[in-house]
Amino acid sequence: MLDTILFDLDGTLLPLDMERFLQIYFGEMGRYFADLVEPRQLVERIWAATNYMVNNVEPRTNVTVFMEHFGKLIDGDLEVYQKRFDEFYDRGFLKTRAAVAESLAMRQSVARLKELGYDLVVATNPLFPEKAILHRIRWAGFEPSDFSYITCYERNHYCKPQLQFFQEVLEETGKHPEQCLMVGNDDQEDLAAAAVGIQTYLITNYLIRHGTGPLDATYQGTDQDFLEFVKALPPVR
Repeated sequence: MLDTILFDLDGTLLPLDMERFLQIYFGEMGRYFADLVEPRQLVERIWAATNYMVNNVEPRTNVTVFMEHFGKLIDGDLEVYQKRFDEFYDRGFLKTRAAVAESLAMRQSVARLKELGYDLVVATNPLFPEKAILHRIRWAGFEPSDFSYITCYERNHYCKPQLQFFQEVLEETGKHPEQCLMVGNDDQEDLAAAAVGIQTYLITNYLIRHGTGPLDATYQGTDQDFLEFVKALPPVR
């Protein structure tokens, strides 16, 4: 029986102009690290370490994998960079809020699901520190306490679309695939949940497509369509 909803964050719970977000994000980060590294080199090294982390399937936390690889690419003391990253997510990162909005339909959906007794999980791709994810949850109009489990790169060991990501979320939450519905806007990262037996709902407002084939989701529609879907769900308790 379905009793758990796994939500992606960016482009799902949180409407996001990804191009503007990345422009602000890397622009601010470049300024924040300018005394340590040339901004273009910093961006290249962050992307390289991120891609390495995404492709990792060893049971090591994402932050460990990212920092180990990033440390091999830089000249200088990794601890200095780590401290600067931590400070950045308390300060410069906050400017990325200019690239996000709120979805009334998703806020109403979450409120309704809570009334119906569903367990709610933020299953965002854990590429960011927990503090950056909590910032964005609040920008979307929610509180972290609305969710029983939130993925982040300090806690989790894999990234989407690796199947291990979804298996870990199931293990951490004590759920079986048939209890869950993955709601997201990425046809590769979020629909990969189907491979472990999780039903999927593809949100199309900010759809990210990686191919040209048919969209193989259990359900799909806009955030407003999802709200209507939620209204038709039975209570859990």
